[in-house]
Amino acid sequence: MMLRSGDNMAQGLYQHVRATWKRPKDSLPHMFRQTRMAQWRREPVNCKIERPTRLDAARRMGYKAKQGVVLVRTRVRRGGLRKGKIHMKRKPSKAGITKITMAKNTQRIAEERVGRHFPNLEVLNSYWVGEDGKHKYFEVIMIDTHHPAIISDKQLGVFCGANGNKSHRGRAYRGKTSAGKRGRGLHNKGKGAEKLRPSLKANQNRGK
Repeated sequence: MMLRSGDNMAQGLYQHVRATWKRPKDSLPHMFRQTRMAQWRREPVNCKIERPTRLDAARRMGYKAKQGVVLVRTRVRRGGLRKGKIHMKRKPSKAGITKITMAKNTQRIAEERVGRHFPNLEVLNSYWVGEDGKHKYFEVIMIDTHHPAIISDKQLGVFCGANGNKSHRGRAYRGKTSAGKRGRGLHNKGKGAEKLRPSLKANQNRGK
């Protein structure tokens, strides 16, 4: 019998883990009850961890279990930026209460805060691991760009300034991570994405 790529028998380990995390509240009920989330709330905001909670996402974002690679779990407040109601002399549509959003997504903010907390490390990427009523939790992959094991690595050595490449320095603050590129619209290609590259501001100033 022929097995298709979507069949369970044909799936590898990472495909099974990824399918489990597509509906985490159904597949991982212990994550969203009073056990693990309560433990995360008691921990510091930026907490170093030994191994990733989501192995498939960590590997997809460049994680390797080797020296010079550090995992940090962090939390950022969730919710909209609703403002207090102004009761005097405002047209209701001009009150400026709802539909106020930030220019950066929550994941980019988490990466920047972790990058400032560990100035000797560089942010590689991050991924979502959970959320409760007040916070969203992300695990941020950090690398030590001066570690010999990272410098000599074929994939991770690209991010090291010791190899002569300084374009990734402070990459979390410049939208170079996967979450940063998504926020800048760079995951879109083709029709409708003509003005996104190299950036919105650079494209706007191109004709001047």
